[in-house]
Amino acid sequence: MSDERDSADANSDGAEDDARADAAETQRGGQTAVVAPARPTGKRSRQRALSTTAAEADADTEGAEGPAKTAKVSKAKKAKAASGGGVLAPFKFVWTYLTEVVNELRKVIWPNRKQMVTYTTVVLLFLAFMVAMIALADMGLARLVLLVFG
Repeated sequence: MSDERDSADANSDGAEDDARADAAETQRGGQTAVVAPARPTGKRSRQRALSTTAAEADADTEGAEGPAKTAKVSKAKKAKAASGGGVLAPFKFVWTYLTEVVNELRKVIWPNRKQMVTYTTVVLLFLAFMVAMIALADMGLARLVLLVFG
């Protein structure tokens, strides 16, 4: 339950707000604008949805042009892939790999300084706790072995 509507107008059912929202939507033509955030938010679902719809649109246009066009495109891709051999192929592979690594690293949402300090502190505290627990278990088992086997 939320306490957001504890004001004097809490008794109304919100019909006035719905009517205003509907009127504003009809003025805009029934469409809502999607504004991309200035900074990355860590949510990639919107980007995936946009890229998926773009890929589906490309697939639809390929199918509309006919199977002959699609066959030509696939033959061209196979010929291009087959001609990739030679002396420069390993260097091209490494260069392509490195450019893809850089592109992926640009997509990473890096933690800021405060987050990094917090994460590092948590890891070090957990590490100290586990070391102490294992050391105590080791000493306890060592004493148990000394008692049993003398």
